[in-house]
Amino acid sequence: MLHCVDGELTGIQYNIDAGRLRAAAISATSYSTGRSVTWIQGDHVELWQRPQRMPRLATISVNHVMASAALPLFFPAVDVDGSWYGDGGIRLVAPLSPAVHLGARRIIAVSTRYATSPSEEEEDVIEGYPPPAQVMGILLNSIFLDLLDHDAVRLRRLNELIEELPPDRRQDLREVKLLTLRPSADLGKMAGEFESQLPRAFRFLTRGLGTKETRSPDFLSLIMFQPDYLQALIEMGERDAEARADEIEAFLSTD
Repeated sequence: MLHCVDGELTGIQYNIDAGRLRAAAISATSYSTGRSVTWIQGDHVELWQRPQRMPRLATISVNHVMASAALPLFFPAVDVDGSWYGDGGIRLVAPLSPAVHLGARRIIAVSTRYATSPSEEEEDVIEGYPPPAQVMGILLNSIFLDLLDHDAVRLRRLNELIEELPPDRRQDLREVKLLTLRPSADLGKMAGEFESQLPRAFRFLTRGLGTKETRSPDFLSLIMFQPDYLQALIEMGERDAEARADEIEAFLSTD
């Protein structure tokens, strides 16, 4: 458990001290410098340096979480140690990178992108000229969803390359296994089903952007905080995890 005390997530350090956790990391985008910043709390952490990406040791708090989740334009920036931050997905071009740098050998990545079938990929979700909601949804997906899929492809290709190299030529490279979990339903379509329950003023805004003109309003799914919708997401996540429980267990127990 995270166990928040005066804003600090004290459960992180408790589990580190107990040996159940090596490190925890959370990323945000600095509006002051434009860099992707990853805050890390852990023992014996070796920091790394990459272009436009900066790791920092920190005691992770609610403020760090709020900064990482502050969707630009829709949620206010968050002040952390005198600098302003927003959503961590804006500039984090390699979302799997922090876990790899911290020594992970197996990664479970949870994506919010629904795994479409080949026929669904060819299906048009709009008729006529694209409404602003459709354009915004595509733009946001390119920022927050596409990067994980691209990074997963790079990781798998790197694993294949490492397998082809003799052990004495691998230097510090190591294979990192990846399991990606995805929702069993299209979150955009689900959000559209709950749009009628939004406050009237907010519903006026979203429909003015054309959310009813697309069959999968992905833009709406990113800003929808309707309690019934969130509960439906939680329940679906639990069902999806239970359906793949054997696969997850086998992945975690593999030597």
